[in-house]
Amino acid sequence: MTDDAAMFESNRPALLALAYRMLGEVARAEDVIQEAWVRWQQRKTEVDEPKAFLITTVARLCLDELGSARARREESRSDRLPEPVDLDEAGIGRVEMLDQISMAFLVLLQRLTPAERAVLLLHDVFDMSHAEIGSILKKNDAACRQLLKRARENVATERRVLRTSPEEHRRILTRFIEAITGGDQSSLLEMLAEDAVLIADGGPGERRYGRLRNIGRPVVGARRIAALIEAFTRQDPSARLEFRERMLNGEPAMVVFLGGRALAAMLVSVADRKIRHVFFQGDPERLRHIGPLN
Repeated sequence: MTDDAAMFESNRPALLALAYRMLGEVARAEDVIQEAWVRWQQRKTEVDEPKAFLITTVARLCLDELGSARARREESRSDRLPEPVDLDEAGIGRVEMLDQISMAFLVLLQRLTPAERAVLLLHDVFDMSHAEIGSILKKNDAACRQLLKRARENVATERRVLRTSPEEHRRILTRFIEAITGGDQSSLLEMLAEDAVLIADGGPGERRYGRLRNIGRPVVGARRIAALIEAFTRQDPSARLEFRERMLNGEPAMVVFLGGRALAAMLVSVADRKIRHVFFQGDPERLRHIGPLN
């Protein structure tokens, strides 16, 4: 392996983690990393700080991608969820802090503009200065500071409450699945926060599971969420749904299988021993990295 290749490969997990958090999809992130590799090989001058050069390249490529018409259409969907991933299998590895790549945090990132998203990640995760970030965004220091302030304000409240240990997270998730499979509505209502939010992403266009179709928007409220879950699990008693725990986005999650194929991935966020969010990813294109049942 050449020195260039070794340098790039040593930084690949961090670059992929940045691109994935910016774009919310592994395949698109991998395309960005491949283009960054081409640009790294084709550079005309020596680079004093290779990691900074590569981070800058990936950030600019992600901003270009987010500015495309396809990305704008995709991100305009209120039911859009990032792709759930096994960090190790995706090649991302263990990131600096797992809450920085949890599904709840990625959904918060989606609420930000691409520029706010970039500033928050580059400053708070990659420790880049406002001057360095400004050169990427073509903005002055003051503008970058303002973008960072807005981004932090938008995610701060949610991030403060979304803190729980992996053991507590797994225990609550397991109880939640037991209540779902057992048809225990009272337990479901007890476990869900009163103002809980469910986001179900079936992908773009019209998709159905039995009589249920894309919801199209977040569902708010414990009772509405419990009723929707009951409709999903009870509409076809003969369907042999199987649940398997997987580590997705650094947290315990449940994958629903039907006929050995991943039908959906269910992730939750927990605060004060209550489920605050339910993320239900059912887009087949975004379940490709889940793999089969066995």
